[in-house]
Amino acid sequence: MTVRKKIARSGYTIIEMMVAITLGLLIVAGLATLFDTNSRARNEIERANQQVENGRYAMQLLTDDLRNAGYLAEFNPLLLATPATKPDPCATALTTLKVALPIAVQGYDNGAIVPTCLSDVRTGTDIVVIRRASTCAVGDTDCDALVAGVPYFQASGCSSATELASASVANYYTLDTNSANLTLHQKDCNPPTTPGTQAPYHQYRTHIYFIANNDKSGDGIPTLKRAELGATGFTIVPLVEGIENLQIEYGIDTAAPSTGVPAVFTPDPDSYNSCTGVTCVGYWRNTVAAKVNLLARNTTRTAGYSDGKTYSLGLKVDGTANSVGPFNDAYKRHAYEATVRLNNTAGRNTP
Repeated sequence: MTVRKKIARSGYTIIEMMVAITLGLLIVAGLATLFDTNSRARNEIERANQQVENGRYAMQLLTDDLRNAGYLAEFNPLLLATPATKPDPCATALTTLKVALPIAVQGYDNGAIVPTCLSDVRTGTDIVVIRRASTCAVGDTDCDALVAGVPYFQASGCSSATELASASVANYYTLDTNSANLTLHQKDCNPPTTPGTQAPYHQYRTHIYFIANNDKSGDGIPTLKRAELGATGFTIVPLVEGIENLQIEYGIDTAAPSTGVPAVFTPDPDSYNSCTGVTCVGYWRNTVAAKVNLLARNTTRTAGYSDGKTYSLGLKVDGTANSVGPFNDAYKRHAYEATVRLNNTAGRNTP
């Protein structure tokens, strides 16, 4: 007789499986929420870091260029006459460039006038022009090589009758696009028997900084740009994305005799003290410092954020605060401020 044993079978009931699935889904949902939160936080940190980096870099570009404004090697432009009118920053003719040599900086408050070589300028932002020679002479280590058609500046160090001992200031320097015309000499000249060593020459730069509405056409990203003088005119170069506003106050040395120290700051030397004509140009010539204010914003929106802040960007012509905002949009912003000394103009004005 065969005896059959009963085998006990065990397993999950439907209810138990449903409970297990529900718990699993809750854990997955929690992990997904945690991942999304961390991802948002990481993206926001990246936005903030990019904004800080862009703001600081833009400020460094501007302040470094301003510190070197008016550098013309060994030549002292105080010997040149002040232009009767404000020079055209977009001019490329050598005669006009020479007339503009004494004016190291000039600006346009809130873009009231836009130079013809600029485009897509953001309304209500400042434009600043910086003129100087490169601090690096052609042929020096790590310096740019000679570029055909670009203007170069050469200062004489030779006290010959045809150079520094001449009665004409025009013989003290050369500004030319043809390197064959850069024929001035250094101090070792002993005229007329030995001509001496050729004086070094430097690329002459005109930089026009402005805020554009777009980095690339139609992208809506405000960008700090610069128009640069080259062999064929001016080329606009994008520098830093997310720079939304630029405001500058210029420190003018109004003392007689000059001290090299700003007696007053104004965002518009063209209208300071109700000036006209050459007097206004003289204020630009005697600008020895600048207060630079930048407003940087994120290049992308932050979900759920609304910018209700007001930002102070220095002072207006009437002395009231130059405030912008609130923008009430989803972009986060930060304001930057720096005061810089224009070493060359300030140094020449110092007794």
